[in-house]
Amino acid sequence: MSKAPTAKRLSIRALATLGVAELRENEARAFLWAPVAFGLGAAAYLEAGREPSLWMLAVIAVALIGAWWALRHRGASTLVVAVASLAAFGAAGALAAKVRSDRVAAPVMGGERIVRRVDGFVVDVVSPGAGGPRLLIAPVSISGLSAERTPRRIRVTIGENETPAPGDAIHLKAMLGQPPPPAAPGAYDFARDAWFDSIGGVGFAIGEVAPARLDPPPLRLRIVMAVNALRWSLAQRILVRMGPSSGGIGAAMVTGHEAWITQEQTDAMRASGLAHILSISGLHMAIVGGFVFGAVRLGVAAWPWLALRAPGKKIAAVAGLIAVLGYLVISGAPPPAERAAITASVAFLAILFDRRAITLHGLAVAALLILALKPETAGEPGFQMSFAATAALVALAEGWPRPVKEISTPWWIRWPQAGITWLAASVAASLVAGLATAPFAMQHFNRVAVWGLPANLAVAPLSSFVIMPFLAIGTLLEPFGLGAPFLAVAGRGVDAMIAIANGFADAHGAQQIVASAPPQVLVIAFLGLMLLCLWKGRLRWLGAPMALAVALWPRPAPPDAWIAADGATAAVRSGDAAVLLRTDAKRFGAELWARRRGLTPATWNLYACDQRVCAPALGAPVRLSLAWSRKTPDAETLSGLCVNSEVVVIRAAAPERIPPLCADTVLLTAEDFARGGAAELYHRADGWRIAWAQPLRGDRPWSRLLTADDVEGR
Repeated sequence: MSKAPTAKRLSIRALATLGVAELRENEARAFLWAPVAFGLGAAAYLEAGREPSLWMLAVIAVALIGAWWALRHRGASTLVVAVASLAAFGAAGALAAKVRSDRVAAPVMGGERIVRRVDGFVVDVVSPGAGGPRLLIAPVSISGLSAERTPRRIRVTIGENETPAPGDAIHLKAMLGQPPPPAAPGAYDFARDAWFDSIGGVGFAIGEVAPARLDPPPLRLRIVMAVNALRWSLAQRILVRMGPSSGGIGAAMVTGHEAWITQEQTDAMRASGLAHILSISGLHMAIVGGFVFGAVRLGVAAWPWLALRAPGKKIAAVAGLIAVLGYLVISGAPPPAERAAITASVAFLAILFDRRAITLHGLAVAALLILALKPETAGEPGFQMSFAATAALVALAEGWPRPVKEISTPWWIRWPQAGITWLAASVAASLVAGLATAPFAMQHFNRVAVWGLPANLAVAPLSSFVIMPFLAIGTLLEPFGLGAPFLAVAGRGVDAMIAIANGFADAHGAQQIVASAPPQVLVIAFLGLMLLCLWKGRLRWLGAPMALAVALWPRPAPPDAWIAADGATAAVRSGDAAVLLRTDAKRFGAELWARRRGLTPATWNLYACDQRVCAPALGAPVRLSLAWSRKTPDAETLSGLCVNSEVVVIRAAAPERIPPLCADTVLLTAEDFARGGAAELYHRADGWRIAWAQPLRGDRPWSRLLTADDVEGR
């Protein structure tokens, strides 16, 4: 009877002994966890329900840093000192995020979107939206706003006519308002990104964009616009050289401009798991930097006189560093490219100082630099995915067995062995990177590319040996008029990549929709991944079930209905489908909500709609009516909506008198949406429960829904 408890005590004791031994073994690796702690601290600030005081965060950070210093100099154990240092890094991350948020603070437009006249400079042509190209504008004046209340930057979608180039002075009329709130409760907050980019207004142009005569802008802005004008001109030349089918992707991979990528190409790349190739990130930096490093090192070795007198590896590292920094400038320095450039620069600097180029310590240094410069990246899906993937790949490289170098082996044996080794390494790298990024792809994008691994394996040789190298050479020679043959080869490679993407995208079950898990589950999965990558010893495998948390965590029942933040449209759940009431308005928000809840967007005729109103037809899963006119409906119209509905949504203000027929109806009006933003509705036995987006955002600088009076009074 006592054997089982005894065995249990022995197993616990053995586990404790193993834990103590591995803690001692990992004491020297504590620094690897510094960016994890710093990033979690920054993320805690971003997700806080209320804006914390700068002084409070500073006091906490100083106190924890002081505690770490005292423990270190008073002979405390290495483990205690390590824990204290990680706590200090976490507090420093929260403080850095607060300082950054205060530094980028800029005016934000408030009130309803209205038409305003804008004079300003085109800073850049950013990624296009559903309505067409989008301009990032530095406004000089905006009608109705004083100079003190004019945002530093605005983003405007224009028509499909000729797009102004960066540096152009323009005049336009635009429907402008503050950056949009989350499309659904708990969804990604686009306004937070806009806050850290100092974008205080977004909208779309009305009519043509005309040139304007304005005084010269400040020197710093002129330099930024000159660089962006060079990028825009280069992108157009690449498009001409490569042709419309492949030139759009080629221009995006070199300059970051995605204006010419078709929606069909984007959909195919997403469904096949190749969408990461379209945005400049670590893959592109690694290929360009590695290609230049290898070419220069080979060139030095091929010149015996120079090889005997100069350190070829260090010369190649300098060339690789210059190539990476140059590529960063040409790409427009988007956040993924900045992160990749810092990581690659740390690797090349390690070579210059006679250190191993690819190590977890180097990655930790790069991550700390990135987070210190822009702490808000801790909350961005791109940084989370790139850091997890890079950590997994570096951990794989450190654990990969080093083959014994054989002497005098015949080529007909050595070459097949090298091919098998390369194939095994490629499969392992693609598998590990895919598994490391899967939790973030599920949580943020709600997509799983089933054929992502074979698609990436098929494209890897093309991107590494054809597309990126020939794009790099062609781009370098294009200013001299010599880039055409190299860009043509790159175009053939892009065409082949698109064909592969289409093939896998058309395969059965190529893309699966996965509902988002509760927010804390992603933190569990992230810590599990870090345990697998950074811990040394058998206890690292405790991170495996944690890393699978997003995939395995049970999802709550999805809502029965969703309503847009302005009440202009809605969607209802019918089984595993999200039925859109209006297919021509706010479709992006409706589809984002549907994917986030694991539903497939549908446009079934379950609601009778005219030009102003949608009412439930026979068989509608939710008896919901929607009136999207900005004019308050009269009593007769409102009574008609309430007769056959449990929920009535009015985009306009509430009428002065509510008709008797609406007494038992859930009535949502403009006042409700102004306070709460987007809504999710759950049908319960005792009635309807409504979850609003705005309370989940908290009281933060980027979450305040401003009125025109608020703006003028700030």
